[in-house]
Amino acid sequence: MGLVVAEFNWTITREMLNAAKTHARLRNAEIRYICFAPGTFDMPLLIEELLKKRDVDAIVTLGSVIKGDTAHDKVVAYTAARFISELSLSHQKPVSLGIAGPGMTLKQARDRISSVSKRAVDSAIDMVNRIRKLKNMKGDYRGGRASIID
Repeated sequence: MGLVVAEFNWTITREMLNAAKTHARLRNAEIRYICFAPGTFDMPLLIEELLKKRDVDAIVTLGSVIKGDTAHDKVVAYTAARFISELSLSHQKPVSLGIAGPGMTLKQARDRISSVSKRAVDSAIDMVNRIRKLKNMKGDYRGGRASIID
């Protein structure tokens, strides 16, 4: 997998990166690339380049968008989420949204470091596994419950 980490709010995102690396190791996932974007808004270009690589099955994004005096945090978070989702669909590879915010205080951001990072790693790994499983499924659903959950 590849990781794209926002440098903005580095005191938070540095810890998110550490938590994600630890959790990826626990899940036996190999991190091939770690890229740093100036901010969450800047991530899509790096994500796109990583998605083009054959040795990348999924991307984990890590960022923290903290509320300021204006609605700028909402613009940044919503725009990034939209483009991240579009990149995932256009490249047919999972890109998890490990971006906390908008509307958070610094304390709320600190409180979410571990949970957001771990969920982003889990999402990327689980989606890769589920997509592989779905591609190998036969179309033999007959009133039972088909499932692609691990």
